[in-house]
Amino acid sequence: MSQLHFDQITAPAPDFPQYAKQHAECEAALEGAATPEAQIEAVGTWDALRRTRETRDALVELRFNQDTRNEQYKRDRDLADELRPKFTELDVRMKRKLVESPHRAEFEAHFGPQALALWEAEITTYDPVIEHDMVQEAKLGAEYTELLAAAQFEFEGDSYNLSGLGKFREDPRRDVRRTTETMRWQWFADNRDMLDRVFDQQVRLRHAMAGKLGFDDYIGLGYKKMCRVDYDRDDVDNFRAAVREDVVPLAVELRKAQAAALGVDRLMFWDEFLFDPQGNPAPLGDHDWMLARAQEMFDAMGGGLGDFFRQMNEGGFLDLKNRDGKAGGGFCTSFPSYGFPYIFANFNGTKGDVEVFTHEIGHAFQCYESRGQQLFEYLWPTYESCEIHSMGLEFLTWPQMEKFFGDAAERFRRIHLTQSLLFLPYGVAVDHFQHLVYASPSASPAQRHAMWQEMERTYLPWRDYGGIPHACDGGIWQLQRHIYLSPFYYIDYTLALTCALQFWVRSQQDANATMRDYVALCRRGGEAPFQELAKSAGLTSPFEKGCLRQVVSQARQVLQL
Repeated sequence: MSQLHFDQITAPAPDFPQYAKQHAECEAALEGAATPEAQIEAVGTWDALRRTRETRDALVELRFNQDTRNEQYKRDRDLADELRPKFTELDVRMKRKLVESPHRAEFEAHFGPQALALWEAEITTYDPVIEHDMVQEAKLGAEYTELLAAAQFEFEGDSYNLSGLGKFREDPRRDVRRTTETMRWQWFADNRDMLDRVFDQQVRLRHAMAGKLGFDDYIGLGYKKMCRVDYDRDDVDNFRAAVREDVVPLAVELRKAQAAALGVDRLMFWDEFLFDPQGNPAPLGDHDWMLARAQEMFDAMGGGLGDFFRQMNEGGFLDLKNRDGKAGGGFCTSFPSYGFPYIFANFNGTKGDVEVFTHEIGHAFQCYESRGQQLFEYLWPTYESCEIHSMGLEFLTWPQMEKFFGDAAERFRRIHLTQSLLFLPYGVAVDHFQHLVYASPSASPAQRHAMWQEMERTYLPWRDYGGIPHACDGGIWQLQRHIYLSPFYYIDYTLALTCALQFWVRSQQDANATMRDYVALCRRGGEAPFQELAKSAGLTSPFEKGCLRQVVSQARQVLQL
């Protein structure tokens, strides 16, 4: 197969009337089909139409994130935001026909029951009555993204954006860590009114949409939008309780050990990202050097990762360098018409570059392995399953870390495990916070900040901001993009991490068998719900009682606690 290059990825400009005409032809073919086979063929035509549209949307979103200051990219995104509800209305209409079809049993036999379960959830999340609300929601999200991307900081003679400033969190000099954290959160304090206003409008808008669709609150609508078809909010609540019971005490011990290692009487917020007084291990080379080491790593791991990464790198499907105007964070997107993913990140010279990079490669590899799935819905699983692939690969690459960190690789592994365990309380705090927010949509911004402070007391009891502006007032959650842009998409990380830690335990016993199970899970894509996918890979569901205790026990042994 010839090498695909990113500059070959194209998609027609959106032409809604033409798309609506093609969609109507798919509907007519479905309704006029005399046999289940003919109906299945009509679904295939509709599926191809959606893949073309999603490829265009992915390109638009990617380009906007690559340069949030580009006026054309902004206009393209605005147009996509305006049209998205119209496309959604067509999709929902088709999905309703499939769910209510007398040939539903044949559809389930051919495509599997997961597609029908997903469609049943999705048809409850849209009605034309919320079209304007969806457009406004998207505009508010873009406003938040542009605001954070525009932040600039001057320090030690250089200029940094939020991503670039992040490297100083791991600086061995305590005064530098405190100074740069103060700078970061002073910017948030200076922009608090705008951040509070955007989120307040988002919350009220989402609550109103939920009411128009017949939900009691946005929590119910949010769960449907996340397509959680095999667990509910009670399961999530029980999981959060398990984290409080089994993980928070361990996290307290880990923070005490961290303070002792750093030689400080009390661990302050500006100390939390540094685990070694000589500095956290950092990659031994620059961007190009890291990509060369990555190729060596994936070639050694097998499972097809080496050939896949070679295509990603040589084809230009990686954008990893931090630069002004680029949106923060990291993500993986894909172009369904071409069956190929793309990775976006912001390297800043810290160990996080390796972690984010391997994380996003996990997403990309899964998407590539499942590119032959027969339905668009199955190219990606639901989000909590997606994160198993990404977080799982972080742990499966452990034996290769000498390539990046040399003699410091073992320190990296210990810190990576420690931070993974510490992430569990933070992750469920974010989720619990969102439940509180959407249960009280008329709360004031000050009350929301107080809700976050309650979460910190519950899940992060060691935290001491020492007067850092904004953060000490309960505002640190405003840096978490998911809270603004992807409501209820955060517990997914903690559920997946619980599974990924199981991959870690098993890989220490039989690395080859674990890798085979991992690749097989990637190939399944989204053809089954979360708990079924986990079980198929030999993983215990996070909702099973005692699951976290097994992980904590193994971690205590490794970390000698």
